[in-house]
Amino acid sequence: MRIPLALRQFVLLLGALASFAGPALAQQQMAARNPRPDLQDRIKDMVTIGGIRPNQLVGYGLVVGLNGTGDGSVPVTNQTLQSLVARFGINVDAAGINPKNSAAVMVTAELPAFGKPGQRMDVTVSAFGKATSLRGGSLLMTQLVGADNETYAMAQGNLAVGGLGITGADGSKVSVNIPTVGRIPGGATIERMVPNSFDTAPALMLNLMQPDFTNANRIAQAINRQMGNGTAQAIDSMTVKVNAPKDADKRVAFMSQIEEIKVGQSLPPARVIVNSRTGTIVISEGVRVSPAAVSHGSLTVRVKENLNVSQPNAGVNVVENNNTAIGRDAEAEGRPGTPPGGQTVVTRDSQIAVDQQPARTFLFAPDVPLSSIVDAVNAVGASPSDLVAILEALRQAGALHAELVII
Repeated sequence: MRIPLALRQFVLLLGALASFAGPALAQQQMAARNPRPDLQDRIKDMVTIGGIRPNQLVGYGLVVGLNGTGDGSVPVTNQTLQSLVARFGINVDAAGINPKNSAAVMVTAELPAFGKPGQRMDVTVSAFGKATSLRGGSLLMTQLVGADNETYAMAQGNLAVGGLGITGADGSKVSVNIPTVGRIPGGATIERMVPNSFDTAPALMLNLMQPDFTNANRIAQAINRQMGNGTAQAIDSMTVKVNAPKDADKRVAFMSQIEEIKVGQSLPPARVIVNSRTGTIVISEGVRVSPAAVSHGSLTVRVKENLNVSQPNAGVNVVENNNTAIGRDAEAEGRPGTPPGGQTVVTRDSQIAVDQQPARTFLFAPDVPLSSIVDAVNAVGASPSDLVAILEALRQAGALHAELVII
């Protein structure tokens, strides 16, 4: 007797679930007897110091020395060149400039938190005109300003471009990566320091990268054990207040000790992250599924339209189907192709096909980890889109004990 495909898949899935669920339940029972120690992370990898952050800088500049890949006749580039040469005592009409070897660009950089005047930092240069490539160009002196419109750095130097763009005479193009963006390592010099409150604030605030009440409490307890009771206090799930020494040199040494303290992080919340566009699914630890049964299948409908053309003819029947003529050529034999009063008739021929795949039935045992269920579903050949649909259905049914995040 021949077993239906759906039943065979169901039997295979039950076998896979049994093979996955057995070891998973055994591991859970072993973990209950011998708890696994939490992963130890340094405090410096878990927090940032409040008020100690980089600052974004931006500037408008001009790249010269391009091999005919610049902006050409772009008004903003023409005006920039006119203003530039005017500073050197040269008067030129902007309308007569064709800067095919120049390009107007935007320059961006990130000023470090403790950056001092004279230090250098990297800059990124991006074309915003008609330039097709910045390869081989040099950035002229450009002011980099902050959000307060004050100048904090000056940038200049030769660009390093990782992309490549080639254009043929017939208009064909070949592009590798992005040739209109380049970098200048150490291309900017810091001119002004941004003040911060590290050495003046009475207390330092440690902000967790991932808010969590348990982790905040553990960080405060670990600091108090290492540095003395009353040193740290958890304010909320994001912030831990630390009473630091007043002297700057002692404060630096104090923070260097705190950064190296290791803390056992708590398990993150149970989440299932689904990228609906790529089918990527990320499952965090602790996700569980209640007993449930899911039947999932796919339905495909295909519609094909054909046009049938009937051409009347005296003595000869000519029928055209999809632009293919069958019969003899009446006009070649001296007879008229269409008799008086005859009309060409076009009729539509629609073909509809429905293909429904056998539904897959999934039986979820109680307290089986979702990772094991995913392995079992993959074992019977379910696609990522099928798994996404199953997860959404489980969440609606209340059987998925986790937060489902779709991005």
